[in-house]
Amino acid sequence: MIGTWQLVRLALRRDRVLLPIWVLFLVGVTYSTTTALEELYSSQESRAMLGITANANSAFLAMLGPLHDWSSLGGLVVWRWGVFSGLFIAIMAMLVVTRHTRAEEEAGRTELIAATVVGRHAPLAAAVVVAGGTSLLIGLLQAFALIGKDLDATGAFAFGLSTASVGLVFTGIGALTAQLSENSRVSNAIAGGFLGVTYLFRAAGDAAGESGPQWLTWLSPIGWTEHVRAFGDDRFWVLLLPLTAFVLLVGVSSYVVTRRDVGLGLLPARLGPAHGTIGSPFGLAWRLQKGSLIGWSTALFGVGVIYGSVAQAVGQMVEDNPTLGQVVQQIGGADAMVDAFFATVTQLLGLITSIYLVQAVLRLRSEETSFRAEPLLATPVSRWGWVASHAVFALVGGAVVLAAAGLGLGLVHGVQVDDLGGVLPRMVGTALVQLPAAWVVAGVALALFGLLPQLTGVSWAVVSVSLVLTLLGPALRLDQWVINLAPFTHVPKYPDITFGPLAWLTGIAVVLLAAGFAGFRRRDLTT
Repeated sequence: MIGTWQLVRLALRRDRVLLPIWVLFLVGVTYSTTTALEELYSSQESRAMLGITANANSAFLAMLGPLHDWSSLGGLVVWRWGVFSGLFIAIMAMLVVTRHTRAEEEAGRTELIAATVVGRHAPLAAAVVVAGGTSLLIGLLQAFALIGKDLDATGAFAFGLSTASVGLVFTGIGALTAQLSENSRVSNAIAGGFLGVTYLFRAAGDAAGESGPQWLTWLSPIGWTEHVRAFGDDRFWVLLLPLTAFVLLVGVSSYVVTRRDVGLGLLPARLGPAHGTIGSPFGLAWRLQKGSLIGWSTALFGVGVIYGSVAQAVGQMVEDNPTLGQVVQQIGGADAMVDAFFATVTQLLGLITSIYLVQAVLRLRSEETSFRAEPLLATPVSRWGWVASHAVFALVGGAVVLAAAGLGLGLVHGVQVDDLGGVLPRMVGTALVQLPAAWVVAGVALALFGLLPQLTGVSWAVVSVSLVLTLLGPALRLDQWVINLAPFTHVPKYPDITFGPLAWLTGIAVVLLAAGFAGFRRRDLTT
């Protein structure tokens, strides 16, 4: 363990901008959500109506989980923000651990550090301390933010610690997946796949209601946060589950790290063909990007199936709640609610797809900083051709991912309403409408790569801000001009699709992409 503290200081120095952004984001949204819900549901009658609606509808249950205590403001905060808070802190923990373990080995820096007076466990221990410590800090600050809004201190700490527990679990998962592959992208993909599967377990268990397999939520770390029931029963004993998982995962990781060579993974790398078959930059880009494209398409198809299966419950909710039915009738009836549900879901799918697009674009920077681009560009391959080979996977690949999501939505819902031929193409088209906004996010990433390569990490901040402004902007009562900064807020809502905003978004994306191409042509490599 010698040298652990020095490596912790190094990691904190390297992440001196990234980690404060994560902390401010998760704590700030917690405080803002509390303020917005306090204004929106100021009376017990409005909270009671929300409780009946939320717990009676499979769509709400799948997206946000059950509302255990509608009578208190804290219960509303846990319901509205708890699942998303767990998702974001899990992503943060995985990325931080992989960044300071597998990515450092891949770049060859761990081997240099290991040649000094540094113990074999120190790099992994430092990454776990940074990611786990940040998770605990976020949880405590969330608790203090809720206490600052005059909410019950016991419930506030139950919520904050439950959020932190998800970060601890995925700190352990990130530590374990970092031992499996020689590639940091594969390690992140495995950890992200586990997060996706556990989220789907939680969604399926919650959407099933009391008569279904609710035990599925006990298979998900995010489901464990729901079972804590902050501001309700405050069951702190549930936190023993993520704590035990964290200890076991880190223990296994610390054992594996001494049973492999530095730079190698526990899983053997797949050998390439004996004779090369790649004859163009596009062929190489396909070799590098196809696994990610297939994985994202499969995952989004699964998400589409989940949401498509609960869409019909939105209309049934009106029948089960006559009072709500009278209100809904004024805005177009149950069909209007189903349309609104699909509008929200496809917007969420578009936001998720933008993560893939940014990942595909930033592969350029990864290849450049790993010194694999320089020998490639020393051949007759042009700079524009090399950039275009990866940009295609952000532009065309994004369409494939969104089409897969729409296919999942349309297949299930079309079968449910006995109109597969009409629903399926409509859902695929509705999903693809989100593509121009996702292209804008990809354009920002490419522009940063070409013009300001040291700031390519800001691309992830753009994705995070777009998520917050699009999903939570209206609830947080932000000014409209602030909400309009997110490209997804300009996408026409289903079923009223107009092509004017889509054309503007596409034009902005083209300008950003052109700026990225031009900037890379004029700058030096690895600058």
